[in-house]
Amino acid sequence: MTATVKPPALLWRNMHVLGVVGYSDTGKTTLLERLAERLADRGRVATIKHLHEFDIDIEGKDTARHRAAGADRTYGIVDDGEWFATGADRTLRDALDDLAPAFDYVLVEGFSEAAIPQVVIGDRDHAGEAIATATDADAVDVEAVVDALGATDPFETLGSLVQQVKDDPAAERAGAIATFTGQVRAKESADDDRTERLTFEKYEGVADQRLAAIERDLESRDGVLSVELHHRTGTIEAGEDIVFVVVLAGHRTEAFEAVSDGIDRLKDDVPIFKKEITVEDSFWVHER
Repeated sequence: MTATVKPPALLWRNMHVLGVVGYSDTGKTTLLERLAERLADRGRVATIKHLHEFDIDIEGKDTARHRAAGADRTYGIVDDGEWFATGADRTLRDALDDLAPAFDYVLVEGFSEAAIPQVVIGDRDHAGEAIATATDADAVDVEAVVDALGATDPFETLGSLVQQVKDDPAAERAGAIATFTGQVRAKESADDDRTERLTFEKYEGVADQRLAAIERDLESRDGVLSVELHHRTGTIEAGEDIVFVVVLAGHRTEAFEAVSDGIDRLKDDVPIFKKEITVEDSFWVHER
């Protein structure tokens, strides 16, 4: 039997998310299968299907009864390793956060309201960028979709970035991982209007180049082994995470210093623009 070895680039996992939306009987599931087969050649693939209430009791399992008894979330695991999960309080974002450290691609079927890259079949209303549209599933060019997906921003979390630095070959010399997470602050003080959400836009190309330059500069320091910086774009609600800095270092002193300098330089040098939306007003912060 011949072992399959992934190219080295795939060891650096940046998860890309793609939705497939359309009305019933438009071939969404068939298209998702085609995409999964193609992407499996490039990395690990997960899928998420949007379940309606009548779909919850999967294959006669008692998940609906468990939830009625008070369980917030239930999982089913069978002997051959297959699994499913249901839960009243689980969102698409929750599921993607869990998958990000371990998967390269997630294909999402049926979440038309999700602000993720989407393949749109028919005239289905959708949120997020449509990276492909077609009258039916058979008309979708899978190769073109895969290429377009590679150009989208990866879905990152603190967990996925920590996993990336842990996977660095230099990790055996590391004694510390330090992190910073910035989130949307609802209020500066008790009397302020509440900030409902922030919208971030980046200067395409330039922002990514600046982030990469900061990472390289920090990694050139003695004792700093690997650095990951990530700033989300789009609309982010109050309480949600915005920005991450993760540093792998030989010792905690170098790690803490690099984290502090990393977030300061990101805020000062990277062209990312912020629009604040409060209960009373909305404005671009740099214009004020």
